[in-house]
Amino acid sequence: WKAVTDSPLTGITRNPWNLARTPGGSTGGGAAATVLAMGHLQIGTDGGGSLRVPASFSGCIGLKPTRGRVPGYPPSPLGTLFHIGPLARSVADAELALSVIGAPDARDVLAWPAMPSPTVRARDDALRGVRIGVSPRLGFAPRVEREVEAAFAGAVTALEELGAICEEADPPLGDDPVAVWETIWWATAAMMLRTHGERMRTLSDPGLVAGAEHGLAIPASAYVAAQLRRTEMSAAMTAFHARYDLLVTPTMPLVAFEAGALMPSTGGWGDSWPGWAPFCAPFNLTQQPAASIPCGTNADGLPIGLQIVGPVGGDQAVLAACRAIESWRPLPRLAAPLP
Repeated sequence: WKAVTDSPLTGITRNPWNLARTPGGSTGGGAAATVLAMGHLQIGTDGGGSLRVPASFSGCIGLKPTRGRVPGYPPSPLGTLFHIGPLARSVADAELALSVIGAPDARDVLAWPAMPSPTVRARDDALRGVRIGVSPRLGFAPRVEREVEAAFAGAVTALEELGAICEEADPPLGDDPVAVWETIWWATAAMMLRTHGERMRTLSDPGLVAGAEHGLAIPASAYVAAQLRRTEMSAAMTAFHARYDLLVTPTMPLVAFEAGALMPSTGGWGDSWPGWAPFCAPFNLTQQPAASIPCGTNADGLPIGLQIVGPVGGDQAVLAACRAIESWRPLPRLAAPLP
């Protein structure tokens, strides 16, 4: 449920590039395993960034497909915030995984029908004429680390050199779309607490329980208002994509921070994980496909991710752009196994 990875069962999961740093979360174990080549890919879930955050921090590809592109059963309490997708070491592996796990399933009423086999190919002109909206802060994020800004700018330049038409454009998501997400998230967690009661209090992460307690105080009117805003945001993004084929943002405003911490201890990133992970959750609300792919490193060699967002159903366009970035900057590989 959170954007780092630890548990009483397995302890603290660490970043393969620096064992003192977090791999992100909540699918941080999958990201670390991917980077360490413990299998070609991993499958994870993303309710607000749980695939893309660890992909950015750990240096692999994380794909949150269009909601319903990969069916889910039994249904998640998070409903349509909840997306299933792969973490992989190459775009080809990510797309192959999507073609397999994206088979239709009648038990998921929101599942898409069968989709075509992989079609992404490395072509020099794959992005020629593609219109890309460039949003360094998504219109509301207060800050981004300088090295992240520099890596993001370099990726945008590369997209232009590959033939894309890039234009700075903030999507009309409002002043605080993450607050909309938080209302829905914590109200849902409160429902889980009402259902599971003492068992959840005993077995679940204390932070999740505390958030669920907070959710108990959210009135039904606030929840309904948040769902209405969500619908408005989805409509706004549909209009945005009438002009732009894709949107790019940084995946994260910072690189991986210290392992064992719930959030960065320095830098003034706020007291909740959406405060330091603002770019992911909005696209769970709008149910759009979004991928994180490495686009550089900071001075300490920690990965930096580029987020590529497409319109609903535009998963192949997102993957094609990922392939172009991969051709410009191959995914990082560890020089030697960790001790």
